[in-house]
Amino acid sequence: MVTIGYAAMLEQFAPREAVELAAFAEAHGFSGVMAADHFQPWTPAQGQAGFVWNVLAAAAEHTTGDLGPVTAPTFRWHPAVVAQASATLAAMNPGRHWLGVGSGEALNEHVVGGYWPEAAERINRMFEAVEIIKKLFAASLAGRDVKHAGTYFKLESTRLWTMPAEAPEILVATAGPVTARRAGRTADGLITQAAPLDRMASLLTRFADGARESGRDPGRMPKALQLHLSWAPTHDEAVANALTEWPVGGMRFPRSDIRSPHDFAQLARMVRPEDFEGRVLISADPDEHRASIQRYVDLGFDRIYLHNVGRNQREWIETFGREVLPKLVR
Repeated sequence: MVTIGYAAMLEQFAPREAVELAAFAEAHGFSGVMAADHFQPWTPAQGQAGFVWNVLAAAAEHTTGDLGPVTAPTFRWHPAVVAQASATLAAMNPGRHWLGVGSGEALNEHVVGGYWPEAAERINRMFEAVEIIKKLFAASLAGRDVKHAGTYFKLESTRLWTMPAEAPEILVATAGPVTARRAGRTADGLITQAAPLDRMASLLTRFADGARESGRDPGRMPKALQLHLSWAPTHDEAVANALTEWPVGGMRFPRSDIRSPHDFAQLARMVRPEDFEGRVLISADPDEHRASIQRYVDLGFDRIYLHNVGRNQREWIETFGREVLPKLVR
């Protein structure tokens, strides 16, 4: 079974509007909502950065599908705090919440003034955070305390006093094959952003290898995808939306170390329409978008969250709800 969800972009829309759009999307055939944990928008023009846990809690009251953030439980947050937030959201919405964790971006994580390490350390911190969160979930469900002393984090003997009947699934955000394999060994599932199909196929293969190494069936583990796209009634409008609203989609270089939305705005001046090729589909043809989404479904992703980069959210939701979602083969 494949579900097509809505990616609520808290960098672009104020919290109340994001909640309204999530409900509007569900009413038009989308199932579930995801949102990224941002302290700042990518560019000043995007204009927002609502607190993801508040927005998802509000969205839960107006929808019935799944709910998940992608957050970095490593710099701004201690893993125990993320575990508590996740357990509470899951307790309030039984069977609906999943927890996505990533290694973080300097744009969001540097704000607390700590040292910003190289990628290898960021990844290792993420997996130690996953270990702590899993320990807290398991021990709390069993009614006992747990502690941790690791390379990057310490946890004194404690538990989560508010827990759902079942622990939320933990999905590791990754774009690299080594991290994907490690995620397959340690996490409940994988979440990634769309990239060329050959790269995505390799990612899923390595994730499956890791899952089998841990004695699990990768076919029973969630594989989620966030797919950025630009649709508008005309091609020129779709191009303009990509350039003005989502220039980061055309930045063909690592961006994890860039700290300021103003720096991203300067870099955005160099982005051209051709830079989105293979990264963000720009098209006014709903069927072209349907074919693109279908390719990822066929590849093996079972949860796909769509983000139309423009401000024309309601028009896009109505169009895709009518002309795209019903035609996907699941």
